[in-house]
Amino acid sequence: MKIEGRNPITEALDSDIKISRLYVSKTAHDLQPLIDKAKSKKIRIDFVDRAFLDKTSESKRHQGIIAISEEYGYSTIEDIQSLAKAKGEKLFVLILDSIEDPHNLGSIIRVAECAGAHGIIIPSRRSASVNATVLRTSAGAANHVKVAMVGNINDTIRKLKDDFVNVYCADMQGTTLYDCHFDEDVAIVIGNEGEGVKSLTAKLCDHVVSIPQFGKVNSLNASVACGIICYEVIRQRGKRV
Repeated sequence: MKIEGRNPITEALDSDIKISRLYVSKTAHDLQPLIDKAKSKKIRIDFVDRAFLDKTSESKRHQGIIAISEEYGYSTIEDIQSLAKAKGEKLFVLILDSIEDPHNLGSIIRVAECAGAHGIIIPSRRSASVNATVLRTSAGAANHVKVAMVGNINDTIRKLKDDFVNVYCADMQGTTLYDCHFDEDVAIVIGNEGEGVKSLTAKLCDHVVSIPQFGKVNSLNASVACGIICYEVIRQRGKRV
């Protein structure tokens, strides 16, 4: 997998991601800290022409440096639950129902990391996976958030409910955000950019939560909606730095 850009590569070097090779522009003069860090980890460094980076880059915004790493290592639901227990916190997990835009997935991961969510669950089909675009959009947050990929979202919701997790579905027709209670173990289901949460998935949820809106445009971007809900969870739990 390719990781492109200075911030995502900095975060990757500071994480447990295994990088096998670094391509660095011969003409870049301000990348020495990254080069030194890579050398300390005994990562192979190739100094190349900018034309090579332009051709190799998928995002076309490599900023003079591209890293080659192993494929993203997904976590399990049990990993996410264990993290919450280790921190002595009530579970807070996001379930993404067919978020197909990698930029939205990256933005949601960034929100989740900032909000202290214990993890994110995505389906293996009809969903963006964690790739170079997601890593870049998340500004490196994907290196610090546990992401679990599951075969069936509905089965996952059933399992979480068996574990006494309160599952909320985000939808325009639900109970207003500020009248919901997020002080117990919670999972928030965020739906597809165009279709929202699938009807069967919504029926499996314990509650439906909506965000009050007062403008003429009656919908929010998935990552924006996710951010609003996440920070209401933080507010209700009284979490402080």
